[in-house]
Amino acid sequence: MRVESSATTLSWIPSEAVPGLPRTVFDRGVLHYDEPPPDLLGDLEALRRADRFRFANRLQAWAEFEGSRAVAFGRSGGGLMGSTTVRIASLGMTFAAVGMPDLQPEPEVGDGWVRFRQTAGGRTALASPRSIRRAPYLRIQAPLVWTTVSLTLHADGRAEVDLTGASPFPRHWVYDGTGELVLKTGLTDYAGWMTQPSHASTPWGDEDSPAVVTAAETALERRLSRVLMSGTPTVRRLAAGDVLARQGSPGDALYLLLDGVVTVAVDGEPVADVGPGAVLGERALLEGGLRTATLTAATPIRVAQAPADAVDVGALERLATGHHREDDPAEARPVRTAR
Repeated sequence: MRVESSATTLSWIPSEAVPGLPRTVFDRGVLHYDEPPPDLLGDLEALRRADRFRFANRLQAWAEFEGSRAVAFGRSGGGLMGSTTVRIASLGMTFAAVGMPDLQPEPEVGDGWVRFRQTAGGRTALASPRSIRRAPYLRIQAPLVWTTVSLTLHADGRAEVDLTGASPFPRHWVYDGTGELVLKTGLTDYAGWMTQPSHASTPWGDEDSPAVVTAAETALERRLSRVLMSGTPTVRRLAAGDVLARQGSPGDALYLLLDGVVTVAVDGEPVADVGPGAVLGERALLEGGLRTATLTAATPIRVAQAPADAVDVGALERLATGHHREDDPAEARPVRTAR
């Protein structure tokens, strides 16, 4: 039996991901944030020409099985770097990012499966001053970005996609062999990324960085997020451990999680962890105005808060129908730190 599939990551810079002084460069249009990548992957080269991502990591693989034994297998793919456009007044210049060599360790072979891994990425297009921990304590150099993706092919025809490591910035989305968005990183850390000491702290040195990974939110949530952000939501920042909403309290607002991970708990018991793009709080608006769960920041988070009338009731009802976090913990979407 022949099994083949692919795993692809797209990395992009969402709004609200860049804090502090560097943010002014984006807000003034000198550099730009990115629109979210598509729900379905489509043509990578066309997306690159349209400047829809900063870099991509595509791993394609196949395996031939006789029973549970892998008798042959192979791989293809690699990294695809994007570019950065700088605009000053009416002038614009585009700079290409610089790719690093793809890292492709030998596949692991087990009873009924073959696992492939691939690291791809490089240096961003523009160098910038950043502090480092040793003399001379300042370096003019672009830090490295990367993702490490794995693809496991099984003798029964299944294919499992995972993100086992990634740079702390920018945002990374993961697509499976059908082109469907299935995973995403839950937390971006611009400050930590900018203090990257050297290539030694990257996969091209001697270490990878763990990535907080969450399952992708629903397509409806992605559509609603665009509606919410097209208005004027209030953006809040909470530290890990802070409570966003408490079960039983009045609720008249919707929340869109922009960055970080939120734990959903009912009667004190955690039932789900959700990541960026999740829309929260709709059940209180539909079921009497009281929060049905406690929402706690599991990591530092940024969240947009919008009034109840930001979206129509029909959309909220469809969203609530698809959310069973409070009712059935088996429906909870996992969050983990990949290593």
